[in-house]
Formats: sequence, structure tokens, C-alpha cells
Amino acid sequence: MRKVNSIKIGKYLKMIRKSNGYTQEKLAESIDVSVRYISDIEQDRSMPSFEVLIRICNIFKISLDQIFSEYLKVKKNKSLEYSLAGYEKLSKQDKKTIDHLITYFNS
Repeated sequence: MRKVNSIKIGKYLKMIRKSNGYTQEKLAESIDVSVRYISDIEQDRSMPSFEVLIRICNIFKISLDQIFSEYLKVKKNKSLEYSLAGYEKLSKQDKKTIDHLITYFNS
């Protein structure tokens, strides 16, 4: 865990943006900020406001704790979190099968 006075999230936000197929221009337009501001955030020259962070989280369907996870003492099961993220993309029948399996294993 890093010292709290040196929080740098730009690299992580850039990775999230790229993995979602967004350019800096597309993200800037989507959250109503300038491309320069996005660049400054990604280069850790500027820390985004809470409003901008919330817009980013909503666009990419992530939580604030994901962005700041390396600075938080709370430990989460990341593999489970990433697995659950894929659940929404499954077909209705596949979701039903998984629901039945969970019910079976919990009984």
C-alpha cells in the first residue's frame, strides 16, 4: 500500500479508458470535460474532482474503490468481482444455469 499523500490514479484510469475502447476525446466528450483535462489526469498532473470521478465510474460501470484499491486497507476478492462483471453479459439460459448451481452448492 502506498503512502496516502502520493495518490496517483492516472495510469489506472488510462488503462480502464483504453480497455473500454475510449479515446481521450470520446471520454472527454462523454463526461463533459476537455481533452486536456483527461490528459492531465492520466499523466497525474491533475487530480479529478469527485464529480468527474463519479462520471467516469458511471461511464465504465466501476466503483470508486476499484480506482483507489491500492490505497485502501480493505481487501476484496478481485477474482470474484471480475467474474461477476462477466455475468451480465451471459445469455438468460446461462444465467439461469449459474443461479441453479449456486443454489445447489449453497444447500
